[in-house]
Amino acid sequence: MSNSNVELQLKTLPSSPGVYQYFDKNGKILYVGKAKNLKKRVTSYFTKNNDSHRIRVMVKKIHEIRHIVVSSETDALLLENNLIKKHQPRFNVMLKDDKTYPWICIKNERFPRVFPTRKLVKDGSEYYGPYTSFKTVNTLLELIKGLYQLRTCNYDLSEEKIRNGKYKVCLEYHLGNCLGPCEAYESEAEYLKKIEAIRQIVKGNFKDSLQQFRKQMKEHAENMEFEEAQKIKTKIEVLENYQAKSTVVNPKINNVDVFSIVSDEGYGYVNFLQLSHGAIIRSHTIEMKKKLNESDRELLELGITEIRQRFNSHTREIYVPFKVDVGEQIKVTVPKLGDKKQIVELSTRNAKYFRQERFKQMKIVDPDRHVNRIMAQMKQDLRLTEEPRHIECFDNSNIQGSNPVAACVVFRNGKPSKKDYRKFNIKTVEGPNDFASMEEVVFRRYRRLLDEGESLPQLIIVDGGKGQLSSAVKALDVLGIRGKVAIIGIAKRLEEIFYPGDSIPLYLDKKSETLKIIQHLRNEAHRFGITFHRNKRSSTALNTELENIAGIGEKTVVELLKNFRSLKRVKEASEESLAGVIGNARARIIYEHYHPQK
Repeated sequence: MSNSNVELQLKTLPSSPGVYQYFDKNGKILYVGKAKNLKKRVTSYFTKNNDSHRIRVMVKKIHEIRHIVVSSETDALLLENNLIKKHQPRFNVMLKDDKTYPWICIKNERFPRVFPTRKLVKDGSEYYGPYTSFKTVNTLLELIKGLYQLRTCNYDLSEEKIRNGKYKVCLEYHLGNCLGPCEAYESEAEYLKKIEAIRQIVKGNFKDSLQQFRKQMKEHAENMEFEEAQKIKTKIEVLENYQAKSTVVNPKINNVDVFSIVSDEGYGYVNFLQLSHGAIIRSHTIEMKKKLNESDRELLELGITEIRQRFNSHTREIYVPFKVDVGEQIKVTVPKLGDKKQIVELSTRNAKYFRQERFKQMKIVDPDRHVNRIMAQMKQDLRLTEEPRHIECFDNSNIQGSNPVAACVVFRNGKPSKKDYRKFNIKTVEGPNDFASMEEVVFRRYRRLLDEGESLPQLIIVDGGKGQLSSAVKALDVLGIRGKVAIIGIAKRLEEIFYPGDSIPLYLDKKSETLKIIQHLRNEAHRFGITFHRNKRSSTALNTELENIAGIGEKTVVELLKNFRSLKRVKEASEESLAGVIGNARARIIYEHYHPQK
């Protein structure tokens, strides 16, 4: 560290909680961070050997360090969040969302109106929200309008003006949407009862309203007012239906915020569910762009602070998938089982769906970013030194040793490049020897590329386990390109990925995009090889006794001979091993054909 100015600043840093800011030589802010211990945290940037290239770049640019000491970690968290939003430093996580959200306002006036708004006016009115979409607001307001008749006019309904008969009822009164407080047809006390019920509904508490309606329905029924009772019954059904849609959790879980995160190499997605009276009254996901390889924990802590500030949440307890540090005021619960665990899983599912939606949009709007993300993910998942922009996959096809052929398929940027596919007739190998065939094909393919001065792929995939892989590696050795190109083998079950010289396979997540692309490559190689093989064989090549068994077609024959290599082995195979290749029903037919007495 050459900058003496920075060295001096490091020595004078306090060991208390606070926020630090890094500036470059032009006075431009680079990064804002928080720390329990400012001295320890800031010094670590300059003394540690940072793995991340971006951190190393940032540290080189630091010319000045400023810090603000605060009394607690909570204050540090809030201050950090505010400074990031205000200055948008180059190396900080970027919050992708700055739009304003709608609120439901209960106006501070006599006979309050209830309406949606994007502006918060400090006039003593009550605001509930913000909601993440106007659709939610409109659904709630339609529900309220259907249950309670409220005024929509903006008259000043003071006692004096009503008494002096200043206003006349409007069409809304005649339509039955308003009970006419402007002409004193409805008392203020009655109107405020409805406003209190609405308050509870907006908070997610439907219990009081349902009780009240049930009581009214009973009274109407007892007085033989069946039409009125039916109207109330309809309201109860509407309310119960809305409640059923929004209640997904245990009613005992009350006033809790739930947070979860999913992330990839470039972005983090933090989901927030707000629970009140056993109902989810809000769900929102924010997207955060990583800048310095931030961990999920760091992203989640920042996301929680941002969301709670944005949605003005004061709940004392949060549920999260792992421990986070968000200040002393908040109880952090990491549920292990039951309803609480399920609600955290629901939040994670929401974050995943949001991420998938963003990917779909990204594919359409910015295909390059989508490809870049997948390539970076594959590089990380497969432990490669560079992104596999050009991948080649090999598959052997020989049945009973007849017409042995091989296929090589090529993917560029994660997509098939069919013009680059190549077929090979096996020339030097006698009989069905997969290992030797693989060695021959790989050798021929890359000798040709080298001779023609073509670029080599970043990744070679061999369809088969350790044996196939070793044969391919031998060919690369002979050509002198082993180590220059990454090579892996995929065992039959698709989940196992083998590396040269490593006996323990790598298992990829079944749902990962990396595995999907590898499966696609393998299927393409298989399809391309089989098609070539079929075209090579004469029409009588498969007219074996297998095809003459009722219920067995050409596809099944190909599959059997590809796996068992000869008719003799098919005859000797157990029913279980046949079933492993072609399924129980067809295995039964073939086994009974060759073992009739059993």
